[in-house]
Amino acid sequence: MSLFNGLEEAARPNLGQEMHDFAASLFPICRSITGKGIRETLARIETRIPLDAYDVPSGTKVFDWTVPKEWNIRDAYIADVGGRRVVDFQKCNLHVLNYSVPIDERMPLDRLKAHLFTLPEYPDWIPYRTSYYKEDWGFCLAHRQMTQLKDGEYQVRIDSTLEDGCLTYGECFLPGRSGDEILISCHACHPSLANDNLSGVTVATFLAKHLAGHDLRYSYRFLFIPGTIGAITWLARNRETAGRIRHGLVLTCIGDAGGFHYKKSRRGNAEIDRAAAHVLRHCGEPAKVLEFSPYGYDERQYCSPGFNLPVGCLMRSVWGSFPEYHTSADNLDFIKPSSLANSLRVCATILDVLENNQSYQNTLPYGEPQLGRRGLYGSEAGGEEIMARLWVLNLSDGQHSLLDIADQSGIVFSRIHAAAELLCQKGLLSVAGEDRVKTKMQDAARHKTNSQNQ
Repeated sequence: MSLFNGLEEAARPNLGQEMHDFAASLFPICRSITGKGIRETLARIETRIPLDAYDVPSGTKVFDWTVPKEWNIRDAYIADVGGRRVVDFQKCNLHVLNYSVPIDERMPLDRLKAHLFTLPEYPDWIPYRTSYYKEDWGFCLAHRQMTQLKDGEYQVRIDSTLEDGCLTYGECFLPGRSGDEILISCHACHPSLANDNLSGVTVATFLAKHLAGHDLRYSYRFLFIPGTIGAITWLARNRETAGRIRHGLVLTCIGDAGGFHYKKSRRGNAEIDRAAAHVLRHCGEPAKVLEFSPYGYDERQYCSPGFNLPVGCLMRSVWGSFPEYHTSADNLDFIKPSSLANSLRVCATILDVLENNQSYQNTLPYGEPQLGRRGLYGSEAGGEEIMARLWVLNLSDGQHSLLDIADQSGIVFSRIHAAAELLCQKGLLSVAGEDRVKTKMQDAARHKTNSQNQ
């Protein structure tokens, strides 16, 4: 059964709007790498999928890093001499430099300006800025708004706390027939930014919910984590688990109207890299495959040399390449219901390739089997169906996987897989050696689990 089934536009015509509505429900929350905002976000995700939350205390050493103090904020503003709030956190949580220490002072404008951040090239947008690992305070505002501030004194107040607490991340685990795992990771730490990265959170949540209803070959581990420090913390706490990861995707910036981009894993030719490239070639939207680089999102942690996990990054517009990135213009209007739904479908299709990719052995390898008398070469079959069968038969020598055959033939994987299933039914194919052993072990593990549950 294809993992794409049930996600077709005809089957789920309102899928994109449902996903957009979920992103909208999370949008107002002031998230950061620690604190109540990310915990509230995880609690809302848990209303849709099973999710375990883990708390790691401040001060915990995680490789070369240390889990920071926990930050929470209640209110913040800049008020003029008349008490009018000219910058108000309650109207937009991007107004505060994320992780600002508390302050409550009166000061002249020239001193205040040293703590103001704007975007002169986009005078009506509010930038998103952080100070996670250096204690500081500040406000972000539209450049046009800053130029209208009059000389004089202003009351500056940030009602925040920065104290020992914990870093919280969420994990959804879906067991499959195999103990080998596929990792899906997204950062859940940004405040009111829709594409970066409520789009990733939303697609991951809906993908986990969709997969939960399927019989899975692999086990799946979904991580909802703070960017960088969250991935490093998870890896430090899960070195043994990380060794079971066979494929992985980081999802980010995946809800805008741009074409798809896939950034390869550090390995460069891992199965996930080839599966993603194959699906994007046939997805019907503009798409580009990018080489690995050690800059970006959490794929660079999973692909660090000590782990070198086969984890790539799937996105639409690449981080930092669109002007709305890390600004108030990355709002709910910037992400599109249709883009969210199609991103989910592409993710499911990539996973479908991984789930069904295996090697077969042609049981009649001497000459071409007579397909006509088996009903496999008649007018009822389309030309590409027949070609798929011929390609599968010819390259099923125990050395070529179905993905190899799809790439060499130029035929979409789903049609190659359908041909292989049909040829197996007709006795012309059998699962090849190593894959046969894996299949038997997975079936035995599933039988044991079912017996224990009865």
